[in-house]
Amino acid sequence: MTFNHRLVFNEVKDYFFITLGLVMYAVAFTVFLMPYQIVAGGVTGLSAIIYYATGFHLENTYIIINGMLLLVALKVLGLKFMVKTIYAIFTLYFLLIIVQDLMPKQDNGMPIKLLGEGQDFMSMIIGCVITGIALATVFFHNGSTGGTDIIAASVNKYHNVSLGSVLITADFLIIGSCMFFPQFGDYIERAHKVMFGFCVMTLENFVLDYVMNARRQSVQFMIFTKKWQEIANAIGTKMNHGVTILDGHGWYTGQDIKVLCILAKKNESVNMFRLIKMIDPQAFVSQSAVIGVYGEGFDEMRVKVKETT
Repeated sequence: MTFNHRLVFNEVKDYFFITLGLVMYAVAFTVFLMPYQIVAGGVTGLSAIIYYATGFHLENTYIIINGMLLLVALKVLGLKFMVKTIYAIFTLYFLLIIVQDLMPKQDNGMPIKLLGEGQDFMSMIIGCVITGIALATVFFHNGSTGGTDIIAASVNKYHNVSLGSVLITADFLIIGSCMFFPQFGDYIERAHKVMFGFCVMTLENFVLDYVMNARRQSVQFMIFTKKWQEIANAIGTKMNHGVTILDGHGWYTGQDIKVLCILAKKNESVNMFRLIKMIDPQAFVSQSAVIGVYGEGFDEMRVKVKETT
């Protein structure tokens, strides 16, 4: 497969998974959150709050606010990111319309309560888990659902701040705005919606961070073996990983030994163990989780370096 074909394949894969994530988000939001008038964060959540309070269609508010925020995406995130963001915004806009049209309606025009009356909390849990996974799927493939995601992605690009942390701050302000809408009832009822919204915010962003960190989690292997050269060659050629060779000395045996040190993604562990066992079943291997790995092939160090005068 040539470089150009690989590039096209990666782009097609990105758009496929972005679309998949958007479908999951639209279904989860419309089926599990909207029928119970559950308040959420993000521009979609803000649009829902306005819809619950005024009846102005959710998707219209969503597209208006995102149209303004796209200017930020163009300047900060670049044209490539903006193209996928525009695609995601308009795709989600139409998906929200389609899913709402497909759902049977209650007397008040809202989608039916799929889990039945009084199942607000369970519906919130199911909806938030799905929307959290959906957002992570979109972010993993260089996309954004627009709105506060643009702000989160902009901050994450230049600073080592998790996406979930930025989204929590924005969501806190959006959810708190429910207190200023008398249409939600008295202060007790508004406070109830706000507290429910904070549960939504916490669970959704926890799932988002969990999925993102699970994909990025790295491990360190320390391999003690007499066949160190064969294993090092195999790891370098078959797994395309760098290997650091350390000099060791056994206290009990008094013998010198070579120790291989490898940093890899956690999902590569099985292949790593399989390769080691094929070459030296007697090898002694230590695997440990690391908090972060930065450099070529891993995460970028997003810190600012002070200029020296």
